[in-house]
Amino acid sequence: MTLLAIEWGSIGIKILQFILSFSILVVLHELGHFLPARWFKCRVEKFYLFFNPWFSLFKKKIGETEYGLGWIPFGGYVKISGMIDESMDKEQMAQAPQPWEFRSKPAWQRLIIMLGGVTVNVLLAFAIFIMIMWVWGDRYVPIANLNKYGLYADSLGRRMGLQDGDNIVAVEGKPLVRAQTAGSEMIMNEAKTVTVNRGGQLVNLSVPPGLIRQLNKNRLTGMAGPRYPLIVDSVLPGAKFLEGSVQKGDTLIEYEGHAIQYRTDFAKYGDVFKKLDDAKVVHMAFRRGSDTVRVTAEQKDKEKGVGVAYKTMDKVLGEVHISYTFLQSIPAGINKSIETLRNYIRNLKLLFTSKEVKTQDSLGSVISITNVFPSEFDWQSFWTLTGIFSILLAFMNVLPIPALDGGHALFTLVEMVSGRKPSDKFIEYAQMVGMVLLFGLMIYALGLDIFHLAGGR
Repeated sequence: MTLLAIEWGSIGIKILQFILSFSILVVLHELGHFLPARWFKCRVEKFYLFFNPWFSLFKKKIGETEYGLGWIPFGGYVKISGMIDESMDKEQMAQAPQPWEFRSKPAWQRLIIMLGGVTVNVLLAFAIFIMIMWVWGDRYVPIANLNKYGLYADSLGRRMGLQDGDNIVAVEGKPLVRAQTAGSEMIMNEAKTVTVNRGGQLVNLSVPPGLIRQLNKNRLTGMAGPRYPLIVDSVLPGAKFLEGSVQKGDTLIEYEGHAIQYRTDFAKYGDVFKKLDDAKVVHMAFRRGSDTVRVTAEQKDKEKGVGVAYKTMDKVLGEVHISYTFLQSIPAGINKSIETLRNYIRNLKLLFTSKEVKTQDSLGSVISITNVFPSEFDWQSFWTLTGIFSILLAFMNVLPIPALDGGHALFTLVEMVSGRKPSDKFIEYAQMVGMVLLFGLMIYALGLDIFHLAGGR
């Protein structure tokens, strides 16, 4: 991949969404520690978005607290006096405890301070999903609606006997409800069989060994895609037609001499069409009623194409839209948060129990996370992903690992039960071990992403 081939505009939009989303999550998470610390009269020395080794992009001291912006976008922190944290301030810990320090507070207060960030992330996820349900509701394309045109069988799909026109309607005997969920259900259930609708008949297909791993490695791509015709939704400003014209409602039937019946035909002719990415002129044909209209269009660039926008899958195949009142959205949003967490735990469990799901195929760094965001800004997608990351951040932070909130909370709970407080030296060493493990995991994940970007398998 050359630098010129990278779509920098799309990548920039993804990066901006990532920074905005995680800034919201980190600031509110750290606020969850900051507020109870101040309520219990602890001195908070620093409140930082992002980490700031050696220097800060911005800092300002207000009262006893220095507020700042670091330059490494991997998180953030609050430095509470008298607490062994990532700052590893041994000098302060060697001095006699002061009344305003974290270590001088009762165990129950320290526990509330440590779990404050996790609590805020859980409440934030609830609030986000409640608002999503209230504002946008729940939309999905029913799996039955795919029966009309079926699926395009890609390489992994063909390996298990999937044919063009089939529709996967059940995984391990469990009926699917929503379109485009077959891949994730296959991975989470380590499926051995899937059921397809083939011309009105139900056929069971066996999933061959290794397919689940490859599907997970491909991030759910390469198995199948929904087929539907490309119907013009709008002609964008700036579109230039050298011959003929395009109107809303036209259906694309030919592209550079190749018959086009469905959107997925572009994947079928992928190698051929790749050579046309930089073409200045594109020849197409559209069906308009009973007529065929031939069009020659000027292509601005491969990202914007010829300036024709086509209807999305939900508009062509039809969707179910469930609307919620504000009161109805509360349980719906909470259930969505819990379902998200449950699915994540199921996936995490597979890393330790599955022969197909491997760590090196599933783990990702900020590069993978950034790539999850859409290449065009959309508020619904942005808030949905932010809600998902909020509940996952809460879960990850509550794990009983030193250097995470859950590790500190565990030591405090042991103290509350046993009546004996672990020594500062023990907590210091545990913090160091936890930090080494976490940074090692981050470096490993980053290395995997760079390896994959370089074309490694």
